[in-house]
Amino acid sequence: MLRVRQQVGCSDEIVSSCKRKGRGVTIAMLDTGVSSHPDFDNRIIAFKDFVNERKRNYDDSGHGTHVAGCICGSGWVSGGKYKGIAPESNLVVGKVLDDKGDGNVDVMAKGIEWVLSKQKEYNIRILNISIGMGENTEKSRMEKLIRLVDEAWRCGILVVCAAGNTGPDPMTISPLGARRNVITVGCHEGGYFGNSGHLCEDYSSRGPSAYVMKKPDVVAPGTDIYSCNAGIIRRGRYYRNAYVAKSGTSMATPIVSGGLALLLQKYPFYTNEQAKQKLLYTARDLNEPWNKQGWGMIQINRLVAEG
Repeated sequence: MLRVRQQVGCSDEIVSSCKRKGRGVTIAMLDTGVSSHPDFDNRIIAFKDFVNERKRNYDDSGHGTHVAGCICGSGWVSGGKYKGIAPESNLVVGKVLDDKGDGNVDVMAKGIEWVLSKQKEYNIRILNISIGMGENTEKSRMEKLIRLVDEAWRCGILVVCAAGNTGPDPMTISPLGARRNVITVGCHEGGYFGNSGHLCEDYSSRGPSAYVMKKPDVVAPGTDIYSCNAGIIRRGRYYRNAYVAKSGTSMATPIVSGGLALLLQKYPFYTNEQAKQKLLYTARDLNEPWNKQGWGMIQINRLVAEG
């Protein structure tokens, strides 16, 4: 499964007894793209490049490939060691960020419109947005983007957004994650490294937001996560540089998206509100202030447990 700091098992603990793998669930992702890493098998079922208008999937940054691996990498190259949370789910990927991870609101809006246009064709149930956004965007353009996010939620797509990496001050939640109709994810190590202090990463953005007082919604591990590397190199039958460690709420967010894919595999009839409620109610309280942890640490075993 995913590995964090010194290759300690993250999702080995989070999903240790879960037999579901997300089969039949499609997750859309708006990011820097996705490479043809062997761990994705043939599960990248659609790709759209809004930056360079290329036809085939690629990732000139590496961020999107890493996020995608957290969601649904099979771990094949590592013999199953570094697989994602929902390793049999499908991916629909929109490239909205360039090789430096930069983008703009208009391109992001086009990406969400595209996801909405493909929802029925690919049965998209989750939209992962591991992108932080600043507040210095023209108000009318940001309002359009937020309307599209709200529309995606109303259409039955669970929108999962990164809280952002501009903590630890309050009111630093990314504008996309500041709304009610999204699941906002912060980064916290949650006791996976013992009882030492400062487990909630300083960089994880804090609530409240200008729109919803209680943000983020949940937290997940996001520091030194090992996942798929877009720079993988093949040498005959072997691969080099297949995985790389990255940190941020960008890495915590796909853990939640993957967990929700497992939930929707089990309960495909769940509405967004039912899925979000189950996620929140099964989280583990870390005894941190709400603006750091929300409802607490995601617990996928409890999320998909019977009853």
